[in-house]
Amino acid sequence: MAPHRKPRPAGTRMAGIRTPGLATAALTSVALLSQTANAAPPTDDKPSLEDVEKKVDDLYRQAESATEKYNAAKEKTTKQRTRVGTLLDEVAQRTQKLNDARERLGAFAAAQYRTGASAPDTTTFLLADSPQDYFDQTQLTSRLTDHQKDAVDAYVTEQAATTTKRQGASQSLESLTESQSALKTAKATVQRKLATARELLSELTADEKARLAAIEKEKQAAADRKAEELARQQAAAAQQAAPQDSASGSGSTSGSTGSTGSSGSSGPAGSSYSTQAGKALAFARAQIGKPYVWGATGPGSYDCSGFTQAVWKAAGVTLPRTTYDQVNAGTTVSLSNIQPGDLVFFYGDISHVGLYIGNGMMIHAPKPGAYVREESIFYDGESAIHSVVRPA
Repeated sequence: MAPHRKPRPAGTRMAGIRTPGLATAALTSVALLSQTANAAPPTDDKPSLEDVEKKVDDLYRQAESATEKYNAAKEKTTKQRTRVGTLLDEVAQRTQKLNDARERLGAFAAAQYRTGASAPDTTTFLLADSPQDYFDQTQLTSRLTDHQKDAVDAYVTEQAATTTKRQGASQSLESLTESQSALKTAKATVQRKLATARELLSELTADEKARLAAIEKEKQAAADRKAEELARQQAAAAQQAAPQDSASGSGSTSGSTGSTGSSGSSGPAGSSYSTQAGKALAFARAQIGKPYVWGATGPGSYDCSGFTQAVWKAAGVTLPRTTYDQVNAGTTVSLSNIQPGDLVFFYGDISHVGLYIGNGMMIHAPKPGAYVREESIFYDGESAIHSVVRPA
């Protein structure tokens, strides 16, 4: 009998030919390999132009925030350096007085030694750590003359005062060292942020730079439209308030483009503020075109708070150095009541400031690489505005 043959399972090779199941799988694999080979090479991780713009803007903001910290540390360091110098001078003067008092005591001791009177007690007194301690343990005081007592009192007083001054100088030196360290850290942060921003911009192609400029131009146009809207709102409010003022016999007018009713040139700030603001604006306009330099206060260059400080100084008003302090150096007013001369502060960390000039516009020192210029207060969107302060 012929042996029984088992049927071959489907998909096995027969005489060097694949069955339809395996052939289909092979063709699919070849097709996939072909697609993979012909596919475009994977793109790199280069960020989009919008990402670059956002990162650069963030870096500039961080650099400006670090600049204000640098300004604060610099101001503190300067004050502490002056204080240390004064304390060291006082220590030197006290030390000289202490030496003079010691010499007087020495003269008395020498005289007593020559006459043989109280020599042992006086010598012990001069060698004691503290004259007062010695008095508490002996009866030397009863054997001292009035002149000697005066000399001892002067010595004790100067010794205590000199010790106090030396301790104060030592503590001030430690504080000065800490401030200098903070100043160095802030400076390094500014430089690092700016270097990173410059590096990102340097990697852009000419076409990308042109597109970036177009994006910036569109942002400025949007900000200008927002400024015009604010100007129209203020003008309408002023026009509505004028008949009411006339009817009440106040005789006040609202000629300022950046004021309404009670906040205009005839408002609480009065004509005095308008006069000072006029001087500030005239000075500010004369600075247009000067470069932004972090830490600078003029006259050739400015950072944002150095600019506003110099502007109001020209009007006879002294402002603190940093944005953190300037925001508290006046009266806070609403955006709807803003008027020329007011300071506009930006961002949650209050790291930028500009001088309002009316019609929704300001003059400010914008950022590193830029120049003092006029710009809409909405240059970074209305949400970026932190507060408005009237400094005088």
